[in-house]
Amino acid sequence: MDDRSVLIFGAGKIGRSFIGQLFGRSGYRVVFADVDVNLVNELNRRESYPVIIKGREEEIIWVENVSAVSGLEPEKVKREIAQASVMAVSVGKNALEKILPVIAEGLKLRQVLTPDRPLDIIIAENMRSANEFIRVRLSALLPESYPIGKLVGLVETSIGKMVPSMTEDELKNDPLMIFAEPYNTLIVDKQGFKGPIPEVAGLSPKENIKAWVDRKAFIHNLGHATAAYLGNFYFPEADFIYEVLQDKNILATTRETMLQSATILLSYYPGDFSFSDLENHIDDLLERFQNRALKDTVFRVGQDLPRKLGIDDRFAGVIRMAQNKGLQYDQIVKAMAYGFFFRKTNELGKPNIRDEQLAQVLTEKGVEEVLVSFCGFDPQKDQILMDELKVQYRNAKQTTGQGKTVIL
Repeated sequence: MDDRSVLIFGAGKIGRSFIGQLFGRSGYRVVFADVDVNLVNELNRRESYPVIIKGREEEIIWVENVSAVSGLEPEKVKREIAQASVMAVSVGKNALEKILPVIAEGLKLRQVLTPDRPLDIIIAENMRSANEFIRVRLSALLPESYPIGKLVGLVETSIGKMVPSMTEDELKNDPLMIFAEPYNTLIVDKQGFKGPIPEVAGLSPKENIKAWVDRKAFIHNLGHATAAYLGNFYFPEADFIYEVLQDKNILATTRETMLQSATILLSYYPGDFSFSDLENHIDDLLERFQNRALKDTVFRVGQDLPRKLGIDDRFAGVIRMAQNKGLQYDQIVKAMAYGFFFRKTNELGKPNIRDEQLAQVLTEKGVEEVLVSFCGFDPQKDQILMDELKVQYRNAKQTTGQGKTVIL
């Protein structure tokens, strides 16, 4: 048993630059569980790693008292789960399902060794209702007699930290080094904890986490994708988000789109935000998006179209909310339509495979087929939105997309 240790599943970007950094700097022993054996070995050899803060002035933060276990050695992972004081997961939705069996085994061992000692799991994943996703699957893996509602805190988060991709050369230079922006606030669900909330600088517990998760999805994610899709359409040679936001029209249109989404969110969460709160948040985000030191790419922000243009994601999700209340969403649907033209590649000249497949279906069968087959739209329930998207797609297609003036 360790009163100040955090076990983090996933020693990737968010795991190292954000969760590990916050807990490590607050005096916690930081243990990572990851399937990358080389990364695990290097963390154990050095027992620390550097986080490079890319702001106006570069800063190096060293995270100390670090170790790691291999996800390929479940017995070791189970023992860490049994003794940790708090846990976090940051592996992505697809991998999340794969780690739940060993988490269930660790919880059973924990109950044997220290009965009725709760474990709070901070869910650092970019997905809505992640707590329910985990609860349902863990319940099926644990004995019926296991009191999951009493012993397992499933703590949703709103992850606002931007961690850009690193080049192959940068990764070769130091495999443990990670880049991050200065922003360092981890919003967590206050109601999700079963034990005491950890005393960690940067942890920001909120009463109504749904409002903050929606703020992240429908303002931050929506605004980021809007800049990427407009930027790709009008400036296809631009590589970085800060480059496309140098255009005053794209900057203004992105801001207007985010503000329209903010108006929709306000109608749902009047007790959590004011309009000035959200407007200030938008202006702060737009300044962060233009951080040149991050070198955040248009490809990274825009790629994975089937998800980002999906029916429950950043655009269509808030449009549905607007439709339910009869609110305007014209700016949002226009921005979404520009996603169909996204054709960026990474620094190696390779596109996202799913985006390539979507583009092929778009060319051969049209927008409606893409929305149904790739994005999860229902031809009956979502027909109004589908028709609006087809109109906006046709309108955008009539422009060249190469000029310096954005016409929306």
